[in-house]
Amino acid sequence: MKLNDISEKKGIIKAICISEKRGTAKHPVKEAELIKDYGIENDAHAGKWHRQVSVLSAEVIDEFNKKGASVKDGDFGENLIIEGIDVKKYPVGSTLSILSDDSSSVELKLTQKGKQCHSHCHIYESVGDCIMPREGVFFEVIKGGRISVGNEVIIRPASPERPFTAAVIVLSDKASIGEREDKSGPKACEILKNNGYDVVESILIPDEPLKLKTELLRLSDGREVDLIITSGGTGFSMRDRTPEVTMEVAERNAPGIAEYMRLKSAELTDRAMLSRAASVIRGKTVIVNLPGSPKAVEECLGFILNGLEHGIKILRGSAGECARK
Repeated sequence: MKLNDISEKKGIIKAICISEKRGTAKHPVKEAELIKDYGIENDAHAGKWHRQVSVLSAEVIDEFNKKGASVKDGDFGENLIIEGIDVKKYPVGSTLSILSDDSSSVELKLTQKGKQCHSHCHIYESVGDCIMPREGVFFEVIKGGRISVGNEVIIRPASPERPFTAAVIVLSDKASIGEREDKSGPKACEILKNNGYDVVESILIPDEPLKLKTELLRLSDGREVDLIITSGGTGFSMRDRTPEVTMEVAERNAPGIAEYMRLKSAELTDRAMLSRAASVIRGKTVIVNLPGSPKAVEECLGFILNGLEHGIKILRGSAGECARK
């Protein structure tokens, strides 16, 4: 579904669910207090992170039960069940307004779609399936207040004009175990923020292909960030596998970005020819590999950020293809 096909839509809260301990099924309550930048009061999954409130569409649960399951409210670990809106179809950055009993508005922002299931819940064990990993949608609270079952909700699609979002992944065996300070990640975050990007995550991991693949898929498919920058793993070392993993998750190649970095870097050092960095597109996310040194990170971002802006706008639908006249 294209962004332009999604419009503002209304629904209602069918259920509110909380749990006092992680790893247990949630139980329904008639009302709850939502706290800004935290989540639902007294819910174990609330906190200073991006998955403060979990949401499922009532219609999705109904379809699941038609297959022979007997799922009760809260069994999937969801905080809110909303009737009348297919929340999964809305892009990250969309806002959900809940009209509370006193006519004030509680505001939530969509931050992630779906999640990795690390251990099967009791629903999966009993019926062989769980919809939360693929149908769950997560929000953070941007304006708190009290809500009740039956409150009207309005979802509004994310504006194409909102700030670009980015995530930074640094790959370093030594830095990941504390043997060396990572300076590349902070440098990349600093430059991106100075250029108007909202850096939603910065991650430091060892040079492990499976771990990198997991993070690339989560950030592009789940968090739907506009730009993922990786730093490290682009050289000739046997553990340098970043370009191979990047190409593995790619849906479309965008080689010009990496080629331009090599071209401009060659003006500074002949070792630029040794860079195996890749640049690709997955969904609406651009993934760009950078070298592992903070100096090279600064140089390469300086080469590409200006031209990259137009490409991201095209992926968002806020700019059209245009040829130079």
